[in-house]
Amino acid sequence: MSELIYGRHAVLEALRAARRRIYRLWLEGVDGSQGGGIVAEILEQAEAAKIPTRSIKGGLFDKLAQQRANAQGVALEVDAYPYVELDDILAQERGEPPLLLVLDHIQDPQNLGALFRTAEAMAVHGVIIPERRAAGITPAVSNASAGAIEQLQVAQVTNLNRTIDTLKAQNIWITGLDSGPDAPLLEESALTGAVAVVVGSEAEGISRLTREKCDFLVRLPMYGRVESLNAAVAGSIVLYLARQTRA
Repeated sequence: MSELIYGRHAVLEALRAARRRIYRLWLEGVDGSQGGGIVAEILEQAEAAKIPTRSIKGGLFDKLAQQRANAQGVALEVDAYPYVELDDILAQERGEPPLLLVLDHIQDPQNLGALFRTAEAMAVHGVIIPERRAAGITPAVSNASAGAIEQLQVAQVTNLNRTIDTLKAQNIWITGLDSGPDAPLLEESALTGAVAVVVGSEAEGISRLTREKCDFLVRLPMYGRVESLNAAVAGSIVLYLARQTRA
């Protein structure tokens, strides 16, 4: 079943990655001259891949606008996102210990997209999300990630806790991000070696069973009056610091 990726960066990265089957490129207006360099690059990528290009006024772009989707005048008709298997993530040749991101029932597409964007920027080797009670990879998530999702290896699993057991059997340390006062501060913990960072849902954080599976928990210090950061910001900080230990 096809879907529409929208937004200039999301469309460009989908064309660059060429991981999905691509049917056609849609442009708003009579030509693709508006938008400067990135639109020209989109057109170049589409032409090189022999992707049919259609220019229209209104139509699907009006529908996207009604859904409050900022298409920026471009949309790409593609197959659904190609998830990978957990074994594919674990079998990668990395040249360094694995750094993974595990998302425990993140439901907000904007938070999910932001975490994917950070994961790609920090060269995370793979992301693991659950099939149920969580946001999947939709066009809104692709747009929120600025297309970073197209460059990531993402596994969608049926049982997150069994998956964590598999990671532990591979000697990967499971690090849970927690806001509780009993969790050690991040600066007191080491994120070196093979690590999977677990980020919990926006409302409840890490679920009880998943928390019990973690080898250790970490907490971000708070210096202001707001009690905590949202899942995307907090998870991004931990991924950044985990990457810095490998620099």
